Amino acid sequence: MPEHHQSVMFSESMCALNIKTDGIYIDATFGRGGHARGILNKLSKKGRLIAFDQDINAIEYANKSLADNRLTLVHSAFSEMLSIITKQGLIGRIDGILIDLGVSSPQLENAQRGFSFRVDGPLDMRMNQTTGISAAQWLRSANEEEIANVIYQFSNEKKSRHIANKIKKYQKNHVLETTLELANIVSKVIKKQKNKHPATRTFQAIRIFINQELKQLISALEQSKDILSKNGRLSVISFHSIEDRIVKRFIQKNSRQKPFPKGLPIIEHGIEKTYLKDLGKHLTSKAEISNNKRARSAILRVASKN
Repeated sequence: MPEHHQSVMFSESMCALNIKTDGIYIDATFGRGGHARGILNKLSKKGRLIAFDQDINAIEYANKSLADNRLTLVHSAFSEMLSIITKQGLIGRIDGILIDLGVSSPQLENAQRGFSFRVDGPLDMRMNQTTGISAAQWLRSANEEEIANVIYQFSNEKKSRHIANKIKKYQKNHVLETTLELANIVSKVIKKQKNKHPATRTFQAIRIFINQELKQLISALEQSKDILSKNGRLSVISFHSIEDRIVKRFIQKNSRQKPFPKGLPIIEHGIEKTYLKDLGKHLTSKAEISNNKRARSAILRVASKN
């Protein structure tokens, strides 16, 4: 399996975490460990990093390549952070959480994972291949309307109904089970663009649905309010507008001061306490995009806990 992976917005995310040498941090998406190594390099012997990943391949890679007694590896989706951090007695003691919502290069380049529309392989798309159903299984069981709704909801693909119709027609005479089969079906509907494969949006949408990525993100963001320590940092790197909108709205909702509803006892200044302070967003530099095209749509949003 190819192991090369270039961490997106590495310098910006390290700066955003404002790492304390003796602090406790969470890398919610270990991947191939680029951000994790950056955090560990800034920690003293007393510091600690807890890294999550639902991909067993990522955990196995970490065990082989990153031996460090300051690192705790957890094979789990990051939506389980609160439960695991509670068991470790670390609620309210985490100094920073980094969530990188991108798919790692090894996942994209490994045909057996089913994420790529450029390399043929089984149509799987599961981040955690030990549980759940594959994309191929779901496409067999779902009806045309369900498929169209998923493609539109998670990618804003305007021709979602046409694509869904083509998929179900193809399945009448064929077993749809490989990535290139699906990519070819979509390519007959969507015109080729200069810098974007016709199947990009469809693959994105199905992957998000199969892995319940947006539900996991929403859950993890809510959990961060209890997990983080005072002044702890929340840093999230997103790669498309749907993810970024969720992060943006979460930070805005929890950083705006609002008057208390009428009828409640008067509390200090009559203002409801906010959980977060919005520290803004960062876009990928032109220099990074020139070296890594996958970084072109990345947005880093940062907040600190009050």
